[in-house]
Amino acid sequence: MTSPYRAVLGSAFDELHPRLRAYFDGIPDGSTGRGIGVFDVVGTPRRWLWPVLAAFALAHVLFPVWEHSVLFTVANVPATSADGSPAVRAVRRFELRGRTREMRDEIGAEKGLIVDRLGSPTVVEAWFSARVTDGALRLVSRRIAVRAGRARIVVPRVIAPVVALTERYDDARGAQVVSIVVRAPLIGRVYQYAGAFRYEITRGSE
Repeated sequence: MTSPYRAVLGSAFDELHPRLRAYFDGIPDGSTGRGIGVFDVVGTPRRWLWPVLAAFALAHVLFPVWEHSVLFTVANVPATSADGSPAVRAVRRFELRGRTREMRDEIGAEKGLIVDRLGSPTVVEAWFSARVTDGALRLVSRRIAVRAGRARIVVPRVIAPVVALTERYDDARGAQVVSIVVRAPLIGRVYQYAGAFRYEITRGSE
């Protein structure tokens, strides 16, 4: 099975660092991609945003925290989107103070963009352009929508937050390094997480 990243990037996929190609390529049926590491930061220091983030936390998207040195794990499994195209379902666990939080999403491809459906059930959809730079993957959001039941409300561009992801491989550390930053117009950075982890494909529940 191909992957949404390979479908969107085309020949540029082969420009990724070899370890990133293993991460973003299709996962064989019956296998799971597993990673473990530590994130330097998770959340936002803007406490006035925490009540809003608390609602997203209930749907397993974002969390009302600002924490450092957070143990992190990820489990990726192959999936199929509603339109029959290949997708990846991910569960990311953050060992925050006092409790474990989960971020759940499904990543697919749509009209040349990466589409990330976040939450369980889906409450946010984000469409990303993708490019490879010096072996690293760079995603930048082009459209954001909020789901309310069966309704999908696209957030106008003038007020929509912009999500930027950079994922690279650090040979010196032998680890994958990821940074995600969410910025809102007129406000600036409203959420982030960044850190490093090691990843491998395992069969079944190994």
